[in-house]
Amino acid sequence: MNEANLQVKPYLTGTGRIEVRGDVTRLIVPQAAHTQYADAQLDDRLVVHNRSLIHRPPLRLTIRARFSDESMLGTAGFGFWNHPLLAPSNPVPLPRAIWFFYASPPSHMDLAMDVPGYGWKAAMIDATRLGAVAMAPLALPVVLLNRSERWYRRVWPFVQKNLSIEERALPLDLLPEWHTYSIEWGSDHARFMVDDQIVLDCRDRAPRGPMCFVAWVDNRLAVVTPTGSIQFGLFDVNQPQWLELEGVTPLE
Repeated sequence: MNEANLQVKPYLTGTGRIEVRGDVTRLIVPQAAHTQYADAQLDDRLVVHNRSLIHRPPLRLTIRARFSDESMLGTAGFGFWNHPLLAPSNPVPLPRAIWFFYASPPSHMDLAMDVPGYGWKAAMIDATRLGAVAMAPLALPVVLLNRSERWYRRVWPFVQKNLSIEERALPLDLLPEWHTYSIEWGSDHARFMVDDQIVLDCRDRAPRGPMCFVAWVDNRLAVVTPTGSIQFGLFDVNQPQWLELEGVTPLE
């Protein structure tokens, strides 16, 4: 499996900024208001006439990282995604991602059954597969059925499988300390590791390519649930929050 070759560039919005000290790159949101989106991001999309996504399986990403604390407000993480420029004015296409992802409550992206919709997790989704797209006309009936716990437990595993959704909650106390995170992304499997210990092993499916590498910290609030609750907003950030990456340095 090939090791990911990352040649990243910064993308900054609002108060977001990036600091580089030796081998450590810090993505920072020092403060932000709920009236302004703030994002400090690295990604490796190619811009040649249009935005291009460059990574496909088989691929392995290994990265050392730590966060400012266990109570950041917004979302943060790193991995591969098909939509690196997520801004309030930029609509989201069908999502495809394989990454380590953090969201603070009251954000609640309740995608995998019996896994909290917030917190620190290993996660993947691919809503671009044929099976997922074919289910689009059934979206409203599925939402209505999901409002019954009994039907939710019958229907949602089928939906989750067709959208290649897999998640595993990780301890929040991992965040403030340096740890080594790995993603093995194959054509028909995916594996997530923390300090060489497997935390999520998906043996029969994985997102397709292409995607780009992305790492970010922002002040976004998001609610997306199987019962049809959808809400987006922004947090007030009153103290600096950041993500540090070792060995991932932005190009000049």
